[in-house]
Amino acid sequence: MTPPAGPFRSGFIAVAGRPNVGKSTLVNALVGAKVAIVSDKPQTTRRRISAVVDGDDHQLVLVDLPGFQRPLDALTERMQRTVESSLEDVDGFLFVVSADERIGAGDRFIAQRVYGAGPPVIVALNKVDRIKPARIAQQIQAVAALGDFRSLHPVSALRADGLEPLRDDLVELLPAGPRYFGGGEQTDLPLEARLAELVREQALALTRDEVPHSIGVEIEELEEGRIRASLYVETESQKGILVGKGGSMVKAIGSRARPEIEGLLGRKVFLELLVKVRPHWRRDENALEKLGI
Repeated sequence: MTPPAGPFRSGFIAVAGRPNVGKSTLVNALVGAKVAIVSDKPQTTRRRISAVVDGDDHQLVLVDLPGFQRPLDALTERMQRTVESSLEDVDGFLFVVSADERIGAGDRFIAQRVYGAGPPVIVALNKVDRIKPARIAQQIQAVAALGDFRSLHPVSALRADGLEPLRDDLVELLPAGPRYFGGGEQTDLPLEARLAELVREQALALTRDEVPHSIGVEIEELEEGRIRASLYVETESQKGILVGKGGSMVKAIGSRARPEIEGLLGRKVFLELLVKVRPHWRRDENALEKLGI
């Protein structure tokens, strides 16, 4: 009988980076399943999401965080507190930088916080499929100036390129430890929260300007073949946009969200969406608690 190669390893790696560098796309690619919604809108990730990457001899828990930002209201204050608290008690950091954008003040600010926290840092230079090799080399040099990282991986989360060596290096950061999540668990998000996020993802994709930031989603009814969700906005004008002419917008959101929801649940569902006005909900601590943020 062959003895095990070593102790079971487990731990938590915080995923940090500016908004829109592809953190959630990378987390989903590493997990091999959609656990975090993806959008090109800032503030898409509003809460800490633990995503589980299981192996025979390890359990890597990726902690997907909201982007670093200056708090503007109760919502963004909570988001930033989530980021700050998640810098503690992790075994390492996955610092995600976009290959197709120049390294700027936002990257330098996050680098200062991450490199100053103590645990080792692994850098993912994401979206390398968008640029030429010479530009990749320039970006690697620019990233190297940000701090002392353990390793750097040019990757394309969208195309799942370069992920295996990145995963191997992340696992190397983990200490010996137990399984924190049972077999088959992919995230710590409750089912209702995952369903609400899938609805919000489509609302984000179909709206623009200030409307996406003002949308909150709550699952009010979850039965075997039926889901009712409320989409909250802050003004009547935003409600008009989200409903659309003759209900066209909210119907489109539902049509796009339903296949995602059915894929998660593994069954057909009837999805009912209601649009409601809740003034200043982003400043309302009770509303934020209700939405699980």
